Amino acid sequence: MAKRLFGTDGIRGLANTEPMSPETALRVGQAAGLLFVRGDHRHQVIIGKDTRLSGYMLEPALVAGFTSAGMDVLLVGPLPTPAIAMLARSMRADLGVMISASHNAFEDNGIKIFGPDGFKLSDETEREIEALVAGNLSARLAAPRQLGRARRLDDAAGRYIENAKASFPRGLTLDGLRIVVDCAHGAAYRVAPTVLRELGAEVFAVGVAPDGFNINQDCGSTKPQLLCGEVLAHGADLGIALDGDADRVIIADERGQIIDGDQVLALIAETWARDGRLRGGGVVATVMSNLGLERFLQSKGITLDRTQVGDRYVVERMRESGMNVGGEQSGHMILSDFATTGDGLVAALQVLATIRTEGKPASEVCRRFAPLPQLLRNVRFSGGTPLSHPDVLAAVRAAQTLLGDSGRILLRPSGTEPLIRVMAEAQDELLVQRVVSDLCQAIESASPLAEAAD
Repeated sequence: MAKRLFGTDGIRGLANTEPMSPETALRVGQAAGLLFVRGDHRHQVIIGKDTRLSGYMLEPALVAGFTSAGMDVLLVGPLPTPAIAMLARSMRADLGVMISASHNAFEDNGIKIFGPDGFKLSDETEREIEALVAGNLSARLAAPRQLGRARRLDDAAGRYIENAKASFPRGLTLDGLRIVVDCAHGAAYRVAPTVLRELGAEVFAVGVAPDGFNINQDCGSTKPQLLCGEVLAHGADLGIALDGDADRVIIADERGQIIDGDQVLALIAETWARDGRLRGGGVVATVMSNLGLERFLQSKGITLDRTQVGDRYVVERMRESGMNVGGEQSGHMILSDFATTGDGLVAALQVLATIRTEGKPASEVCRRFAPLPQLLRNVRFSGGTPLSHPDVLAAVRAAQTLLGDSGRILLRPSGTEPLIRVMAEAQDELLVQRVVSDLCQAIESASPLAEAAD
């Protein structure tokens, strides 16, 4: 049975409409609670959120759902997604729940659920929750004496701060470094600057005045122009941009130039391999990672295992293969020595540790390879399956013939919008532009209502 509520990163949608309504949040809390109430001990769920206005609506709905299923609730307020995963595992909770739509605008919100091991739930478990949500739950809810309680966990932020600092090598400090951190007016607006300051950096924090509406607005990892400008304005050594729930990171060097997730992945893979810390002989990335990254890693004797887009698929492959480093070009970095999910702040600390160890500026340390020209365009469509149209299939064959062995193409539907993402990369930038243009034109012709949506 296909999943209906859950996508690749939990449940997500426009706030106060289905499925991000208080009614559905209530039932999700009841269903997940019933599924994970096992045994006679007092069951517990930890609930965190980012800074969206709709968090005030969804949080109490989830609390009502879980308590009605007999679970106690610990509320931690705004904290990064990786903090919720960490707390669920360290406190031996039965579940961890994060209310966030990550890098989306404030109008959206989402629900991410972590198991007691700190990992996102499996597809099978998500389907079980969906089946319960669709059924009659009333007969299975807790009796009055078994209802759960809710309370605040006052030291949750401090626990995460110490956990993040512990990922930074002992004996190193950030003394003397000037760092800009853009928290996207999101979940890390307090903890990220604190971690950097306590490690010794001079910190210039932006995106730290959330008002419920400005999360990810012209800031954060998806809009790094603010970060680049602040780095230059303050003469900083490095810039760190997080997204709304701080599970991804984009870096800016001292010249205000962007360093994407592929470069961060290359840096961590090479330095960890050199230090004997890289497990499994390689790293995991997605089909979106640049071919230049793959060739660089091969030159260092490091394999690159690709998955479909989505950090959950990266984590699954890492667990299957015994690898401890994985990530996405977008900035999700999963370092399983320290976290069970993407943690933008912890990844940034690994970059800073290498800068400190090598004693060179970020522009030298963080650029490990020359990326191949890569172009991504989105084509919006309405109805139908453009990727199976004969004309589109013919255009794909023609593109593959043009690129030969020098490059690659990727066409994939978005998991959240009616979009076809068209990507090509090769040594020849003009050829890449031609291939992408031809493919987009074929998709637009195959779907009369299609349009470019860059």
